[in-house]
Parts: sequence; C-alpha cells; structure tokens
Amino acid sequence: MENNKLNRDVNKLHIAVFPWLAQGHLLPFFQFSKFLVQKGHRVSFITTPKNHSRLPKNIIPSNLSHLITFVDLPLPPVDGLPDGAESTADLPIHKVPFLKKAFDGLQPNLTKFLQDSSHDITWIVHDFACYWLPPLANRLGIKLVFFSIFNATSMAFALPPSEMASDYRSRPEDYTVVPKWWKDMPYEVAFKLHEIESHWDCMDSDVSDFQRIKEVVEGCHILLVRTCPEFEPESLSLLKTLHNKPVLPIGLLPPFEPREDGDHNRWEALKLWLDCRKGKSVVYIALGSELSLSQESMHELAFGIEKSGLPFVWVINNRPLVEGKLGLNIIPSGFETRVSDRGMIWWGWAPQLRILAHPSVGGFLTHCGWSSVVEGLGLGLSLILFPGGSSDMGLMARLLHGMGIGLEIPRDEKNGWFSSDSVAESIRRVMVDEEGEAIRVKSGHEMRAIFGNVEVQNKYSNEFVEFLVRYSTESNR
Repeated sequence: MENNKLNRDVNKLHIAVFPWLAQGHLLPFFQFSKFLVQKGHRVSFITTPKNHSRLPKNIIPSNLSHLITFVDLPLPPVDGLPDGAESTADLPIHKVPFLKKAFDGLQPNLTKFLQDSSHDITWIVHDFACYWLPPLANRLGIKLVFFSIFNATSMAFALPPSEMASDYRSRPEDYTVVPKWWKDMPYEVAFKLHEIESHWDCMDSDVSDFQRIKEVVEGCHILLVRTCPEFEPESLSLLKTLHNKPVLPIGLLPPFEPREDGDHNRWEALKLWLDCRKGKSVVYIALGSELSLSQESMHELAFGIEKSGLPFVWVINNRPLVEGKLGLNIIPSGFETRVSDRGMIWWGWAPQLRILAHPSVGGFLTHCGWSSVVEGLGLGLSLILFPGGSSDMGLMARLLHGMGIGLEIPRDEKNGWFSSDSVAESIRRVMVDEEGEAIRVKSGHEMRAIFGNVEVQNKYSNEFVEFLVRYSTESNR
C-alpha cells in the first residue's frame, strides 16, 4: 500500500502555466490548468493582477482549489502603454507593441519566482511571446512545453524549418504566398496583404511575433497544439516533419462560458425572442472581443446584414473604433428601427455559448478566432467567414473556406474593402440558398461529430498528460 502511494506521488507534477496577456490566450490556458488539477497535478498560474481578476470564477472545483496557485506579477510601466492596460483587450491594435515590451519586462520577477527552490517546478507550459524563456528555463533545469492555442495549419504556416534562413520572410508581402515547405498539402493558406499589414501594426519592431514563435519552438521540449488529427491530419504531420521534437494534439478543449451572465434579465429577453424564431433560421454575428472596425466598415456590414433579409443577433462590443473612439454612429442611423422586426443588437459582452446553442440559431458570422470556430462547429453551425486583421484569422478563413466548412465574404486583397451586397449574398448562401447546402451538411454533421465530441477531445488531453508524466519519469532516470 505504501509503495503504491509513493508511486502515485512521484507521478504528480508541479507545472507553471504562463500565457500571453490576451483573453483569447488566458482562457484556453486556464482551461488547460483546470484539466491538469483534475488529474491531481499542481499548477502555478502566472499572469498579472488585472488578468487574474478577469479569469472566470468557480471554474476550478472547490475540492481541487488547493492544487492551483495564482502568481500575480506586476506589469512594469512602459512609455506608450496606457496606465492600467494589462491586456490586448485594453488597447487599440497599434498600442499592443508596448504591451509586448511590458510583458518582456516580467522576466526579472518570473526569474525570481522560478529560482525559489520551494516551488519545485519541473515544467512550464508557455505561450508564444516569451522568446527569452528557453535560456532561462534551461539554466534552471526546467523543461518547456510550448502550448499553441492556434491550430496546426496556422503553426505549420508560421514556422519554417529550422535550417531555413531567418530572412526568408522579411516583408508583409512574403506572407501572402504559400510557403516553400507547403508540399502535398490539400489546402492552400496564406494571408491577404491587408491582414498581414494589420498584424504588422501589433508587433514589436525589435522582436517580431514570428521571431518570438521561432525562438520558443526551437527552445521547447514539446510542441502542444490545440487541435485533433480528425480535423487536420496533414497539418499535424507536416509540423512533426518540420520540427525534430514531440508534436502532440491537446484536443480542441471543448468550451465553457467564461463568466456568469452580468444581466440575467437581458438573456431571458433574448431567449424569448429566439424562442419565437424557426429552427436554424437566425444568424449570429460576433467579431470577437478585440476586433475594431472603422465606422465605414461597420456601416457597410450593417447594410449587408439588413439586405440579407434574415433574422439575426448582432453582438457589438463597447470597444473603440480604429479612429480611437466609440461614437453613437457606430451603426447607421435608423438601422435598429428598420430591422426591429427581425433583428436584435446586443451591446457589450454576450453569453455566446448560450446563444449559439439555441435551436433557432443556424449560422455564425465570425471573425475566425479559433475559439469561436471551435464553439460554432461544436454546435453544428454553418460559418460565414469575416476574418479579423490580426493573429492567424486570415489563415483560418482560407482553411475553413477551402475545406467547404464555411464561406468567406469576398474582400479586397490590399485594403480589405468589402461591399454590403457581398455580405448579404454570403449570409443568404450559407443560411438558405440551395448552393450552400453542402456547407450546412458538412458543418452540421461531419464537423459537429468531431468538434462536439467531448469524449474524443478529452482523450487527447489525457494522452498528453500521460506523455508528460512518462517524459518526466524517463528524464529523471
């Protein structure tokens, strides 16, 4: 009995978790932390105080709360970073480089924490931004897992083989073509020029995001990817070919509602409104918590939604426009009145999973963030693809469009312009037109069977944790 107990204790790890300072990164990392403590491992979740306060409450069961410790590192001040800004959600896109400089400034306090021998941390599960972490962890004898919240296709596009010269892609235009190592892949993905130029605006001029990813991948022991082989087997195989280290899927991390509804009465009113609609007739429109469009683009989008003639719920976040302010004219004058018989606008944070799961909702006009795609396909919704101009959302749109899972709204390659007519046509094609039937079938059945299968997705999470324990045991022999 004592020997069995000893063996169980040896197999329990202490793991530090260190995400980038964005809600779309914090939540998957926190969800992963929940999975680790459910397996009996200890977690030190490292972030800043404000981001800690934003994490969903009551996600970690009370009987397991002793296994997770929150390490709040103060974000150092940086010229150009507004006071109180600790997340990309607090900033317009052109201010994000200052947040990356402040994030780099966490290194001394993180070093001090890791050096404390009482913490006995053996692994750090980290994000893309901390390019300086591998040499630090190596010096302290701590192993690294780079956890990519992006899927395997985006990672394979971003990560050239290690032997390829670092100046292979030095201009935005270099990312608008399929890379040289993209051989025998079934889908061609690349950025449009306006997308990569927009992303260029949120990168630190001293250390690009692509350089950060390159450094953390080269320095990690395991590359962990938020995907599953049922969805993109070719991309996972390519990643394994490109990088001489274990490349493992974590599964799709079935989503949870990130926080309790702030206004129960608002949800009940919306639910009653949805209850009166036909099944699969409503299109849900949400462009994520951080995408900001110009007023002109918001108006064009609104006119397209109106022209579609279909019932809709449109979530509009209270974020500044590109011009730097949130005006009363963010949507066209009279729009809400004209569509009041079939449309509902929800201002601010919305209970997205509840809305998506309602049987009257059949389509999702999305900015193509991976978490939103996972949510939509897990519920069998057809996707209208309107990718944001940062991160990997353009790559995601190309992949989903190429797979026949969604339809991308046509936009100008250089400036991102789109027309209200193309918005209306895309919505109608995906939701009701005969030529969109293949998309509805593939997303509603084939993809739902993958994305909505919690048992299969949890299997990959289980297999990774078992691999981590086995790797740790073998390394210590």
